[in-house]
Amino acid sequence: MKKLFYIDACMREGSNTKKIAEAVVRELSKRYDVECVRLSEMAFPVVNNDILVERNNGFVPEEYVTMAKKIAAADRLVIAAPFWDMSFPSALKVFLENMSLFNITFNSNEKECYGLCKAEKVLYITTRGMNISTGDALEQATPYIKALSRLWGLGELSVIAAQNMDYSTEEQKAEKVKAAIAEGMRLCEKF
Repeated sequence: MKKLFYIDACMREGSNTKKIAEAVVRELSKRYDVECVRLSEMAFPVVNNDILVERNNGFVPEEYVTMAKKIAAADRLVIAAPFWDMSFPSALKVFLENMSLFNITFNSNEKECYGLCKAEKVLYITTRGMNISTGDALEQATPYIKALSRLWGLGELSVIAAQNMDYSTEEQKAEKVKAAIAEGMRLCEKF
């Protein structure tokens, strides 16, 4: 069975992003063996000078190497992260920096970096409190994921986003979540 790596960066209980992602990942689990990392349950360190020195001297914690190898080997990647501060929770950025490992998720030659990841498709699932669309200058999560995809060699990026959640009634939020799940089910057919 093909592998799907699911990064759950939903930091709050009752997260609408998580509701959407869980439904979509449950559907995808019918075709993929799913490996999930829940960032709300983990504490990855900020990649600072000490960590960079350790990396340059060949030391990376074995559990990070193992997880980065799972990401690199996955056939599909799903990222679920709510819209925070014009992007996504910092826990996701810190996680991705810790997984961005030379000779595992990317490599380089004398001119440029190139990816080593296998995933041909990436799905980013999010909810935004404001009425900010994917591609809007105020939305910086998708451009970052696209750039990282290029570094890691990931394939086509799809985005499912429910918007204006902070200014909607509970009924409207529920309808937006339902619509996003329906969009996800349609996407699952080709993902």
